[in-house]
Amino acid sequence: MYLKYFYDKQLAQASYMVGCQKTGEAAVIDPSRQVQEYLNIAEEQGFKITSALETHIHADYVSGSRELQDRTGAVVYHSAEGAENGGYEFPSGVKTKGVKEGDRIDVGNTWMEVLHTPGHTPEHIAFQLTDGANPDKPIGIFTGDFVFVGDVGRPDLLEKSAGVKDSAETGAKQMFASLEKFKQKDDYLQIWPGHGAGSSCGKALGAVPTSTVGYEKMFNPALQYDKEKDFIEFLLDGQPEPPSYFGNMKEINKGKVPLLSTLDTPVRYSLKPEQIEDLASRKKTMVIDTRAPAVYAGGSVEGTLNIALSGPFLEWMGWLADYEAELYFIADEADHEEIFENVTRIGLDNVKGFITPDALKGSSRLRKYENVSADELDSEDDIQIADVRFDDEWNEKHIPGAAHIKLNELAERAGDELKKDKPVAVHCETGVRSAIGASILLNEGFEVKNLQYGFQEWKQEKKKVTS
Repeated sequence: MYLKYFYDKQLAQASYMVGCQKTGEAAVIDPSRQVQEYLNIAEEQGFKITSALETHIHADYVSGSRELQDRTGAVVYHSAEGAENGGYEFPSGVKTKGVKEGDRIDVGNTWMEVLHTPGHTPEHIAFQLTDGANPDKPIGIFTGDFVFVGDVGRPDLLEKSAGVKDSAETGAKQMFASLEKFKQKDDYLQIWPGHGAGSSCGKALGAVPTSTVGYEKMFNPALQYDKEKDFIEFLLDGQPEPPSYFGNMKEINKGKVPLLSTLDTPVRYSLKPEQIEDLASRKKTMVIDTRAPAVYAGGSVEGTLNIALSGPFLEWMGWLADYEAELYFIADEADHEEIFENVTRIGLDNVKGFITPDALKGSSRLRKYENVSADELDSEDDIQIADVRFDDEWNEKHIPGAAHIKLNELAERAGDELKKDKPVAVHCETGVRSAIGASILLNEGFEVKNLQYGFQEWKQEKKKVTS
């Protein structure tokens, strides 16, 4: 048997390849949309990919199962459980097979037994792997978004992202029942989860890539509860806010994922700043400037949004991008392919073109904003402060008198809650989100200053805070 682990750092997403070295067949579990890495490994190992396995309808990235099926002819195995979640809707011609609890999927002389593990979503399934060389006992479980290292899948995404009313508590009850069955598994079994630290699919995922049933039973906080009521309270408390794009993913991943070969090829444009400004002013058009915040602060085009490629680029593209808009990126030529591959991982397929930063050199039309320290901001007498952090961060501690407007709501609310006749200092925890916020406020017509090192510096300098 062959087992290979793949990991996408941008999305904290794990996928796996299982192969039978005797028959040359292979399966990929929860593939990402950029499937070339699987094809490369399959060719290197002499495998033919015959199966693509889906644990559930994903919320945080575009599934690569249909792409893999188109490239290899693999059969897509998906859950036939939990139809109340809307179910899969694959186009005609796509080879699929719905599976339920107890079904077996053969990959040469290895096989996987389907386990229905609802909780994160109603249709969620896991795959228990047995190596044909040792057929009497399974070796481990691909748990998807059911059990992580140190955490379990959050049950509230359908309610918060897809608008399925009252599904969070129902999902928590289902998760409790699924975990009770999980606890009956042999301690030695390995678990291979679908995500690692940094994913929004849980609240405290560990950075260790794999674990065992026994270890999780001992140390995973979610597995320490014997009473359903206590477990539900624990699971639903403190879940992070789901990125706004999760709702889009739930619809896309039902099966109607466009093939990458059908997407338009982005064009490289040579535009003057005034032409970029005109482009950014159009309805249903977004121009994303991917330069470093310090560079953007020194001169940027009106209407552009600064999401630096060097930061959590894909996360904030998901939070802020309009899925119906045409997308243009200001970026170095060497980064164009990487940007296109990354944004299509989350279904932002309407990429029309790229503009190199050289287009901005020497222009007198560029606007600027000032980066300030905690001491400089504290000495300002007549300035508004906008805190763009999430609710839990704000509730813990914040600057007295600051306006709390989360970054993903800033463009919509700034004009109503901040005054145009006074400068605005924007801040987050470390300065990453506030740099994006500074570009949004500039677009809304404000004079902007950015607390460069964020609330962390404010606290380190022992400035006043409240909670």
